Amino acid sequence: MPDLALQRIISNLNTKLVRDNLVQQTTDELRDFLQVDRVVLYYFYREWSGRVTFESLSKREFSIFGCTGPDECFNGEYAAMYEAGRVRAIADIDVEPIQACHRDFLRTLQVRANLVVPILTQQRLWGLLIAHNCQSPRSWFPKDIAQMQKAAYTLAMAPSIQNS
Repeated sequence: MPDLALQRIISNLNTKLVRDNLVQQTTDELRDFLQVDRVVLYYFYREWSGRVTFESLSKREFSIFGCTGPDECFNGEYAAMYEAGRVRAIADIDVEPIQACHRDFLRTLQVRANLVVPILTQQRLWGLLIAHNCQSPRSWFPKDIAQMQKAAYTLAMAPSIQNS
């Protein structure tokens, strides 16, 4: 019996390592492709509550690892839009018509340009894949959005994510 429990533990650890390696590789590749300051995975650990669990950075000072986000800005209405596949590309937070709490939150993270793509598993909105340009505004091109969507789809289809 102990062997079965140990096998289950080893299997769970292996699944988490595979998932973690996939997410880190994905965020690193996206940052390189997009040439941005930061790409993060915002994981929902329960309904509309989450945190940044992975990041790829151009400079260490851009780290927001563990950030939980503005609960008052992200609610069921916004979640429903992302569950429906919403992609949000903001070229410059200073001129984009967004809620003040969202703008203020992005400023605290040193964000000037923001690209957000949902990670949708069959069960739910699992997370958000987010690219940030911190030092200047940035126009997001269709190829940028397509690459982010492709990466989000790859993550969503990974067995290690579908089963988490």
